[in-house]
Amino acid sequence: MIRSRRYQGSRQRIQGGKQYSIMDGVQAVKSSATAKFDESVEVAVRLGIDPKKQDQLVSGTVALPHGTGRQVRVLVFCKGEKQDEARAAGADYVGFDDLIERISGGWAEFDVAVATPDTMSGVGRLGKVLGPKGLMPSPKTQTVTFDVGPAVRALKAGRIKFRTDKSGNVHALVGKVSFAPEMLVDNVRALVAELLRVRPATAKGQFLRGVVLSSTMGPGVPIDPSEFLDAAKKEG
Repeated sequence: MIRSRRYQGSRQRIQGGKQYSIMDGVQAVKSSATAKFDESVEVAVRLGIDPKKQDQLVSGTVALPHGTGRQVRVLVFCKGEKQDEARAAGADYVGFDDLIERISGGWAEFDVAVATPDTMSGVGRLGKVLGPKGLMPSPKTQTVTFDVGPAVRALKAGRIKFRTDKSGNVHALVGKVSFAPEMLVDNVRALVAELLRVRPATAKGQFLRGVVLSSTMGPGVPIDPSEFLDAAKKEG
């Protein structure tokens, strides 16, 4: 793959073969982000699981202390008074039959969907549409609930979903390059701590195998996993 001069210049700022501390890694990502827009900061975590085994797949949600810096468009499937509650909490799209019809027709201009349990019989018909896009509401990600107000506010404030891919990796947005370094460090720590907390009982050997930070247009910066493991041990 041919890389641009800008990327090659950014890559030279990263020491080959080095694993950075979280703070140093964040600083390296910020210094190597040279695009003319506020790049997103992402983390890729390689987990020691067998992604072919259903009981080892890792998914869930985590509230990032400082949010993602991204405006999250929240859609809520609900009825009656719950629609007023959802709108008051800041939901971008609220409804039931009308939303199901729009989505069935191919519309999907939202980032996360919440549904009350009494709507799931209808929402379930959208599984083939929403499932592959990671937009299907699920109790496991706290997006199937009658508490739509708190759910919407949490999502707007920075609660994100995570899920292992086919290779056993988790990819997540953890902020923007414009964030203060301490904010990005807090967000990364919150995500990795939650991954360690939900480690499958059947996962054997080293669970946290690699952590890499990067900006949208920048190179990956390897982070020393031991820092996260040491923090987890201290917390018990």
